[in-house]
Amino acid sequence: MPASSPREFLLDVSRLVWRVWSGRLPTGIDRVCLEYAEHFGARSQAVVQFKGSTFVFGPEDSDRLFAILLRGFGGDGRSSLLFGLGPSVWLRAKLAAPRRGMPYLNVGHTGLDRPGLPAWIARHHLRAICLIHDLIPITHPQFCRAGEMEKHVRRMKNALGSATGVIGNSQATLDDLSAFAAANSLPMPPAIVALISGHRPQAKAPPRRLDKPHFVTLGTIEGRKNHLLLLQVWRRLVAELGAEAPVLLVIGQRGWEAGAALALLDNRDEWEGRVQEIAKAGDEELASWISGARALLMPSFAEGFGLPVIEALQAGTPVIASDLPVFREIAGDIPTYLDLTEGAAWEQAVREFTSDTPERDRQLSRMASFQAPDWPNHFRVVENWLQTLD
Repeated sequence: MPASSPREFLLDVSRLVWRVWSGRLPTGIDRVCLEYAEHFGARSQAVVQFKGSTFVFGPEDSDRLFAILLRGFGGDGRSSLLFGLGPSVWLRAKLAAPRRGMPYLNVGHTGLDRPGLPAWIARHHLRAICLIHDLIPITHPQFCRAGEMEKHVRRMKNALGSATGVIGNSQATLDDLSAFAAANSLPMPPAIVALISGHRPQAKAPPRRLDKPHFVTLGTIEGRKNHLLLLQVWRRLVAELGAEAPVLLVIGQRGWEAGAALALLDNRDEWEGRVQEIAKAGDEELASWISGARALLMPSFAEGFGLPVIEALQAGTPVIASDLPVFREIAGDIPTYLDLTEGAAWEQAVREFTSDTPERDRQLSRMASFQAPDWPNHFRVVENWLQTLD
């Protein structure tokens, strides 16, 4: 499509701009935003919300911004945003207005809490489409940063009040949103479930292994991920087995509401190398660690989706997880589900999965027929559904 052709969509990339600017590695939500930029970019004008202003980029400037964002993680994204575009581009975007009636896609939550967003949508008669990832700050505020619950309430109220349609990354997320709408006497817009996927590996990563069997837990180190349970399990294993204990790889950036877990992680003398923290891992390295693991461990209190579960099963790696509705939705009865109150059961499962046991073999047999959600199907569902909206 020529850069000067009229664009069909407005695509909000505020979250990606912020993440590239900060130099952080992409999270699960970031990956979804990147996939939308890849899929819709050639047909979209970029939108960025910043300090109360809404920037609407023209077609050529949008192409430049999308290109920066799609290659920006891990590089010098801040310089690219500043100098790859230049002040004149940002000024043009700040003064521009969207065409009346355009579909506006917000798939990263960022800016949904802004008081002026619904008015901007209404003023230009836009058809807002919001992808909702979770309601965890509302359903489980104890695991989130101070003020996040109130911010997320504003996000969900703005989405419900201004959206022409809502995409749920899972039925579990849409169920939570429907319950929130009912509790707040708000109408539920037309909605559809479109399961998301992980990154697209070019080929199956070669397994990466250590001198002892290893397990992986993946995700930001925050309270709801429940790293503390695993560290307490490993403390007992190391106390009993010492250097013969399996290795736990804790892969993820440090987050919030996880003080006890972080204190244990920092007490490195206690672990004899049996617990290793990896703050940053590229896609290929991460896939190799998962592929070589005895199992992925997911003792989360709450999840909106659970991309690591999908990626582990795709790699042929068993999963031991908390019994959450969304895990059963995306993985069926393949994983081994355990009660979060039963620390002894988690320890026993780790011991058993260190070797080839009937339960681990059961998972390996069942996952041979596992059909992972993929991006082509996600976008087929979304594109077909968009055609049905007024």
